[in-house]
Amino acid sequence: MYLSILWHLHQPIYRSPGTNKYLLPWVNYHITKNYYQMALIAEEAEFPCTFNLVPCLVEQIEAYSQGKARDVFQDALEQNPQKLSLSQVMRLAKFLPKGAREDNPSKLQLHALQSIFSPLLESKKDKDALLELQKNVQKQVIPYYKKLWSEGRIELTTSAYYHPLLPLVFDVRVGGEEKMPSRPFAHPEDGNAQIEKGREYFKRVFGNAPRGFWPSEGGISQEVARAISTKGYDFAVTDENLLWKSLHKTPDPNLLYRPHSCQGLAVFFRDRELSDLLSFEYWKWNEKEAVVHFMNQLEKRRESASQDAICVLALDGENPWAGYKLNGVPFLREFYIQLKKREPIQPIFLQDYLALHKPKTEIQLVAGTWMGNFSKWLGSPAKNAGWDKLSLARELCGPREQIFVAEGSDWFWWFGEENTADFEFLFKSYLRKACALEGKKFIDE
Repeated sequence: MYLSILWHLHQPIYRSPGTNKYLLPWVNYHITKNYYQMALIAEEAEFPCTFNLVPCLVEQIEAYSQGKARDVFQDALEQNPQKLSLSQVMRLAKFLPKGAREDNPSKLQLHALQSIFSPLLESKKDKDALLELQKNVQKQVIPYYKKLWSEGRIELTTSAYYHPLLPLVFDVRVGGEEKMPSRPFAHPEDGNAQIEKGREYFKRVFGNAPRGFWPSEGGISQEVARAISTKGYDFAVTDENLLWKSLHKTPDPNLLYRPHSCQGLAVFFRDRELSDLLSFEYWKWNEKEAVVHFMNQLEKRRESASQDAICVLALDGENPWAGYKLNGVPFLREFYIQLKKREPIQPIFLQDYLALHKPKTEIQLVAGTWMGNFSKWLGSPAKNAGWDKLSLARELCGPREQIFVAEGSDWFWWFGEENTADFEFLFKSYLRKACALEGKKFIDE
């Protein structure tokens, strides 16, 4: 049996429109904490991982690497420690280990700065040396992924530019929630433009066009698959629950562990249980015990699968590691080592698998996401209000860049949750900016 692992790397646009000021520091944080680490461990293990790099994330990494991006966390790190404001002290304190406290301003800065580095990077340095290391890593990340890809050590895929939930952008009515937005939103032209824009940007940065595509949130449909295929992609990856919904069947490994063709696009469906074990469960375990458990689960699947079957794992490549010991480094190393030792399991890139095994069946896809339905992005009062605001602004302004940013899935994911004022502010800021550029007034209904 073959095995492919896709690590999805993504952050939404945190930059205030028309500025280089970033309201939230999470791209900055993950560059030194996770993006460099994930590539380094894959190279170290010589394991053929697939990394999905979302264009709007790459754009922001480039901004940091060029010294253009500024965020409030970075300002607090670089401030004269004796001149830290109360808000800066509180911001830095959030990056200390849970329950930890530091009253010395210099030590607070140092400990907060140390917290953003992977254990694979030397963080036992003074503040100035760490700030210099941070800048160097920021400059290295994109060239590093490009180098590994050009050498055939990793596989790169991408998504639509600003991570829109494409089935809803094509027509929000496919969401099918009991309570829906009051205004219509159906702009397949926007979805197509974002697919094309993402592909062209990726090609400019990495030198070649990607062959594979992760539809944001695993969101795909018959129409979206056609659009992805038309833009030149060979394959896409989504969740297995869409397979069972589309086929109206109960889970069957003989159907799951192979690609299906849809509108000229090969579609792989991830093993949800195995992917979720990595995302949500194994951080609670000793890494060796976790890997043994995973191997046992994988072996059970292999025993009931054909020799040419492929098990696909696809999950967030950034956030799971916060709960793991040493940011997941011991687990990932043991994970890759044991997978390579298990000879009946053959790690492979998705594109290489397709070169050996073409899809044999055609599928009619039902619209859905990695969660199955669209309830995390649609249906509640706060989420529906977001769609109504977007619809109004799109009607007033047309397909502007700022509208594309506001079509990103992340805003709708967070609407209605606690402590998401920055997300709501950014979303509305982009709608207001779009309207201002058209000489229209955006009414925040």
